[in-house]
Amino acid sequence: MPPSLAVIVPAYNETAVLERFHGRLAAVFDGMDVNASVIYIDDGSADDTWAIIDRLAQTDPRVVGLRLSRNFGKEAAMTAGLDAVDADAVVVIDADLQDPPELIPDLVARLHEGNDVVYATRADRAGETRLKRFTSAAFYRLMERLSDNPMPRDTGDFRVLSRRAVAALRELRERQRFMKGLFAWIGYRQVSFRYHRDARVAGDTKWNYWRLTNLAIEGITSFSVAPLRMATWLGMSAAGVAFLYGLWVILKVLIWGDPVRGYPTLLVVILFMGGAQLMGLGIIGEYVGRTYAESKRRPLYYVEDRRGAGHPSPGHDSHGPGQA
Repeated sequence: MPPSLAVIVPAYNETAVLERFHGRLAAVFDGMDVNASVIYIDDGSADDTWAIIDRLAQTDPRVVGLRLSRNFGKEAAMTAGLDAVDADAVVVIDADLQDPPELIPDLVARLHEGNDVVYATRADRAGETRLKRFTSAAFYRLMERLSDNPMPRDTGDFRVLSRRAVAALRELRERQRFMKGLFAWIGYRQVSFRYHRDARVAGDTKWNYWRLTNLAIEGITSFSVAPLRMATWLGMSAAGVAFLYGLWVILKVLIWGDPVRGYPTLLVVILFMGGAQLMGLGIIGEYVGRTYAESKRRPLYYVEDRRGAGHPSPGHDSHGPGQA
């Protein structure tokens, strides 16, 4: 039997591009000597994404569809796909066609060279603004310095994983998930594959700057305690400066008899100290909040419906208890 290949595709409101993506992916499958399948995970879409997945599952036996009970986020959707696959090689790719599915054979070939993870590194990013490219590059380089397990630069979720890499990822059940960091954290033999990233073919990106900022905070706090150390050093530095300034004021009064003036200076010092304290409390709060979320041990997602590969067709009861 030829080796098996499964492709995981998280989808959220991808009506405009999903059928076009599947057409290109099916052509890739046809040209490969593998037992290929694709798992589409509908992450609580509000458009016709699930209807398209349902139709694809009825017309293509290689398609499996999972519909989550609500929008749990892309990280949870990818986890649902990793929990569901059973293949020798597993590819994670987005449906927006920025990552060309035609590169999958090249990634799989590198995997068969003895690697466990082959991640696609972006040589350039077509269709993105200079600000987006700058902030993305800055984030990856910041993570490289802060994290104990640095992530590869300019690398998204597009990659191929071996069976044992997928098994390792399944054991990581933390609730605050940052998959790019988890991919790097498991270790094993990982290599880069450089490619040119295309512009989005259709539809709108779901990642605005607010969501990207939250994802960056998630990544930093999930894989580094450097912000806590920075808050400690900031507090010590502020206390040291305040102490030295206080000594200087006392010496001026005792030696030269200068009156104690400087209300604006006093106000600036108070505001600086208050801001430093609030920033430190905010950093601590981020970590405490994540500890609180982990302690509740809620499931990562719930699967509302399934299609394809022997699962019921519309009109039958296909609601399960979900997975954690």
